[in-house]
Amino acid sequence: MPPTVTAAPSRTTNFTRFAWGVLAANLLVILWGAYVRASGSGAGCGSHWPLCNGEVVPHSPRIQTVIEFTHRAMSGVALIAVIALGGWSVLLFPPNHRVRKATIYAMIFFAAEALLGAGLVLLNYVAQNASTGRAFYLSMHLVNTEFLLAALALSAWYSRDSAPPPSRPSLMVLTALPLAILVSVTGVIAALGDTLFPATSLAEGMRQDLSSSASFLIRLRSAHPVLAVLAAAYFLAAAVSVMRSKPQPVTSRIALGVLVLSVAQLCAGAINLALLAPIGMQIVHLLLADLLWIALVLLTVQVAAKEVRKT
Repeated sequence: MPPTVTAAPSRTTNFTRFAWGVLAANLLVILWGAYVRASGSGAGCGSHWPLCNGEVVPHSPRIQTVIEFTHRAMSGVALIAVIALGGWSVLLFPPNHRVRKATIYAMIFFAAEALLGAGLVLLNYVAQNASTGRAFYLSMHLVNTEFLLAALALSAWYSRDSAPPPSRPSLMVLTALPLAILVSVTGVIAALGDTLFPATSLAEGMRQDLSSSASFLIRLRSAHPVLAVLAAAYFLAAAVSVMRSKPQPVTSRIALGVLVLSVAQLCAGAINLALLAPIGMQIVHLLLADLLWIALVLLTVQVAAKEVRKT
């Protein structure tokens, strides 16, 4: 019997796997960052950056310091991974290739992410700070994070041998992206309100929302679930529309992922509301939101590719 011959892996296979790994690593950093905020550990390293309480490695740290310092260490590892991804793309892909462009954007957004994170500490937008500036700053941080995830996801997606050619997607699918960002911004404001002004019961939380003397963070909190439900309905409609158009199997799977994640996100949001936003559910809610965002980005480029093939 002749020996079995296995096909040699594509020259980009390892890059694609590494790119997905870098994306996963950044998701972990983002989730831990949410834990830093939810646990009130943002001031764990004081007002020092990049040092922690004036030290490279804190000695005899408090638990809040450990939490914040861990986030900074994770961010450092993620930075090295993103730079390595960009360098590898230069070696592997020709100039002006879309993978190169995606990794360049990823490095730019990561740099902005680091600067925004430093600003939170240096401007004292941590701990019990309930200012408008903190809400605005966190919103900018969130939008930049979404762009970073999109760039990393596209770096991996476009590096596949079967990656479709780029083009403009349908308006219905494209509209889902800014809508997802809007919902995420209201979500980060709602999460900040839950952290700074926790309620002991659902009824008390509703009274806080309706009180004229409540902080603007509390008054804005009620907007998030309404927008989330409307957005989820839109995402479901867009996903069903794509699935009915008889797309390629991979596009159909992504659309199904959007559908499932939209429903899961609604369920997580309802549980989060009913349980008064415990930290664990906030992390799950954020993870589902980020996965849904990535799925929407990939669905957008896949639908665009289908329209190119039609023409």
